[in-house]
Amino acid sequence: MGAAAPVIAIDGPSASGKGTVARLVARALGFHYLNSGSLYRLVALSALRSGVSWEDEPRLAELAASLDAGFCDERIIWHNKDVTGDISSESVAAGASQVAALPAVRSALLKRQRGFRQPPGLVAEGRDMGSVVFPRAELKIFLTASAAERAERRYKQLKEKGITATLRILLQDLRERDARDAARSVAPLKQGPDARLLDTTAMSAKDAAERILAWYRGADR
Repeated sequence: MGAAAPVIAIDGPSASGKGTVARLVARALGFHYLNSGSLYRLVALSALRSGVSWEDEPRLAELAASLDAGFCDERIIWHNKDVTGDISSESVAAGASQVAALPAVRSALLKRQRGFRQPPGLVAEGRDMGSVVFPRAELKIFLTASAAERAERRYKQLKEKGITATLRILLQDLRERDARDAARSVAPLKQGPDARLLDTTAMSAKDAAERILAWYRGADR
């Protein structure tokens, strides 16, 4: 991992706005973008379509190791097909949280994720980008928001896509997912000692992106 390809690592809980903010930062800098969470969703989706249990760690690791994934603007490409909508369902998201807790799956995806680090740079977002995948990232952010705000954002997002959802259930699901992500034995979700905290509860995605860009460009460091 050389200086020729700097990395901005953005970690945080589900529905905190990481994806939108990371894409804005990547676009502003002309950097590549990695949505690591989508890789776990793809593993869950692949397992679902292959009849593999989300608890079958060895077979899930095999699926992860052979994962054919890419990003094009806001679309997720899997085996040359746009599966952005397929991996957006709450069921696949729940499955992704389960498979992400399995050490063999995380290990299988580690090299794949690091492969996205290419010039001129990378903005990577997920749960352990700064702590595990890119520990020497030039800038590490822990981006979060209140559970209520995150549930509201997810609710609006699903509604815009025509997907029926219940705010109360979404909030409960987010809290359970937070607890599961924070409690897992491998790469638990937490703010690293060298990561800057960015609470976006009362911020727009644009404002959050501008804050990160200012930090990266040295305006506030």
